[in-house]
Amino acid sequence: MSQFGDAIDFIFTSRESRTGGVQIGGSQMLDLLWKHLELSAVSIALAILVAVPLGLAIGHTGRGAFFAQFVANAGRAVPSLALIAFFVAYIGVGFTNVTLALVLLGIPPILGNTYVGVRQVDPDMVDAARGMGLTELQVLGRVELPLAVPTIFGGIRNSVINIVATATIAPLAGVVTLGDPIINASVYGDAGRLGAAIVVAVLAIASEIIFAALQRRVTPRGIRPERRRRMLRPSSRKVPVTP
Repeated sequence: MSQFGDAIDFIFTSRESRTGGVQIGGSQMLDLLWKHLELSAVSIALAILVAVPLGLAIGHTGRGAFFAQFVANAGRAVPSLALIAFFVAYIGVGFTNVTLALVLLGIPPILGNTYVGVRQVDPDMVDAARGMGLTELQVLGRVELPLAVPTIFGGIRNSVINIVATATIAPLAGVVTLGDPIINASVYGDAGRLGAAIVVAVLAIASEIIFAALQRRVTPRGIRPERRRRMLRPSSRKVPVTP
């Protein structure tokens, strides 16, 4: 418990580093948190901008299905540390290069879930929409996309957690985030390492809660789980029997 208490104190109180001459902890953690959030937010936004339209197009047309499945499976197989190391070795260090690596890490879950979400829409509903005179773009925007939203957000939530967690190794590529105290224990000490780990964990949990709330918010009311349970629940009203 004393180590945990020291870690909490490190988060809120500044102190001198173990090597001397540098103030760490306290307000310095806010700077690290801001850089961590900036890197994560930019990476997530770019991954969504690339993967969602591509997944919608592939899911609607059915063309490129092998590509979507390959990217989704490859994204699960490639270690995030190896991806960062590759970019550092062959492209260089810096915010832009690390962002590009995190974008590539975030694309596979979003692309795969978007493709699956569109493809699992009932074909009869799609045919009915076309029979009513809707164009292909209208079918995608008014029928397939709303029904695929829960699955798409499942992929986004997965990518958010992956990116927030992987951003902790960004200091290895020259971008100082909350991972700096975790990596440089000789400067920050055990209290700094544990304190930064606690902040990263809280940030990941907060991200999950926020995006879960957003997912529920944008999901059409008719397909929300609780509404479907109410619709399927047997009615308790007594039906009069006519003699």
